[in-house]
Amino acid sequence: MTSHYSALPRSSYVELQLHDDYHVESPKPRSSENAFVKLVPLGEIRDQDLNHVDSIGEEDDFPLIVGGDVKSGSEISGAVFNLATSVIGAGIMALPATMKVLGLVLGFVLIILMGILSEISIELLVRFSVLRKAYSYGDIVQSALGRPARILSEICIIVNNAGILVVYLIIMGDVMSGSSDHVGVFDQLLGNGVWDQRKLVILIIVVVFLAPLCALEKIDSLSLTSAASVALAVVFVIVSCVIAFIKLVEGRIETPRMGPDIGSKKAIMDLLVVIPIMTNAYVCHFNVQPIYNELEGRSPQKMNRVGRITTVLCVLVYASTAISGYLLFGKDTESDVLTNFDKDLGIRFSSTLNYIVRVGYILHLVLVFPVIHFSLRQTVDALIFHGSSPLSESRKRLLALTAVLLVLIYLGSTAIPNIWVAFKFTGATTALSLGFIFPSLIALRLNHEGEDLSHGEKILSWLMLTLAISVSIVGVIGNIYSINSQSD
Repeated sequence: MTSHYSALPRSSYVELQLHDDYHVESPKPRSSENAFVKLVPLGEIRDQDLNHVDSIGEEDDFPLIVGGDVKSGSEISGAVFNLATSVIGAGIMALPATMKVLGLVLGFVLIILMGILSEISIELLVRFSVLRKAYSYGDIVQSALGRPARILSEICIIVNNAGILVVYLIIMGDVMSGSSDHVGVFDQLLGNGVWDQRKLVILIIVVVFLAPLCALEKIDSLSLTSAASVALAVVFVIVSCVIAFIKLVEGRIETPRMGPDIGSKKAIMDLLVVIPIMTNAYVCHFNVQPIYNELEGRSPQKMNRVGRITTVLCVLVYASTAISGYLLFGKDTESDVLTNFDKDLGIRFSSTLNYIVRVGYILHLVLVFPVIHFSLRQTVDALIFHGSSPLSESRKRLLALTAVLLVLIYLGSTAIPNIWVAFKFTGATTALSLGFIFPSLIALRLNHEGEDLSHGEKILSWLMLTLAISVSIVGVIGNIYSINSQSD
C-alpha cells in the first residue's frame, strides 16, 4: 500500500479529521474546530479499516493529526438548557402584560400555538441545514435564497439580539435602581445613595459580571450557566404561581378578563401590537445551528428531541408566568412585571418573596445575556470579517468585538425608555423574520429545487409565511399609530 504516512507505535492514537465543508461559497473555512473526527488506537485498526484507507487514494480528505485534545460535544440536557436559555429571557416579563390585553383564554391559546409553530420552523431549519451542510443560520439562508438574503438575515439577527440585550440591561437597571414609578432593590435595602444612578449600576453589571462571561469562545462553555439560568426562571415561576394560588384561594384576586377588549380604538391598537411581542418570546432560531454543531452524536432526530423538550418546557414556563402575573396584578400589570414586585403582595413574607423574585430573575438575565451575545458576536464577525480566519482562532478580534458590542448595547440601554418599546419593534420585524419568514421561505425554495416536502409541510410552510407577514405588517402599523398617538 502506498502511503504518505510514517510508521507509528501501535499504542499511539490517530485522529482522522474532515476538512471544513460547512460554509457555502466561502473562500476560507470559518471553523475547523467542529469538524467530524474519529480517534482510534492504532492497535485496534482492523483489516477493513486499512482497506478503506487504501481505497481513499492519494487525495484523501483525512489529514493525519497526532496528539492534541479532542473535546466531546454537549449532551441533550446541555443542548436543551442552552436552547431554553435562548428562548426564556426578558420576553417572559412582558407576557403578563400581553395577557392583560388578550385575556386569559386567547392569551393561553396563542402561547401554545406560537410554541408549536416555532418548533415546526426549527425542525425545518435543522432538516435543510443538514441537507445543505450549513454551519450557521446565514449559511442555510444563503444556500436557499442567495447572498443578499443572507446579509439581510444577519442584519435581522444583529438588530434582534442587540435589542434583546438592551432590554436585559433596562430590566436590570429598573429593578436594581428603580424608576420614576417603582422603588429599586437597592433603595429598599440601603436607602438613597449612589446606587440610585441607574446608568452607573448598569455599567458595573456589564463590566463586572457580563464581560467575563461574554468573553468565552464556545457556547458549550455556557451549559452550566444556562442550566442555572433555567433553574432561576423556574424559581420565579413557582413563586409567582404559589402567591397567585394563595390569593386566589383567599378570594383576593380580581376577576380576570377572559377575552380581548375591543371596545375602543386604543384597545384594538394594543391588540395588534401585542401579538408580535408574543411571537418574539419564542425566537431562538439563530442559536439552533451553534447548539446543533456542538451536540454530541448530532443528528436531525436528536436535535428535534432537543427542540421538542425545549418547546414543552417553554410553553409551561410562559403560560404559568403569564397567567399568574396577570392574576396577581390585574389591570395594574406593568410591561415589565418584575417592577410590580416592589409592593406588598398581601401575604406572609411578602418582602422576602419580592426580593427573591426580583434578584433571582436579575441573576437569570445575567446568565442568559452571554448566550444571546454569543450569536450576536458570531453574526457580526461573519458579516464584517467574511472570509477571515475563524473567530475562535483570533483571540484579539474576539475580545475587541465583545468590547465594542457591550459598549453599544450599554449606550442603547440608556437611550430606550422601557422594554415595551423595544419588544414592539423587534417583535414586528426581526423576530418574525428570523422565526417564521426565513424558515418557511427556505423550506419552500428547497422544495422547489428537489428537497421534497410532504403535503402537510407545504401547507404549514405557506401558513407560517402568510401569518408572519400579516402579523408583521399589522404590528408595524400598530407601532406607528402608537408612536403618533403618544406624540399628539
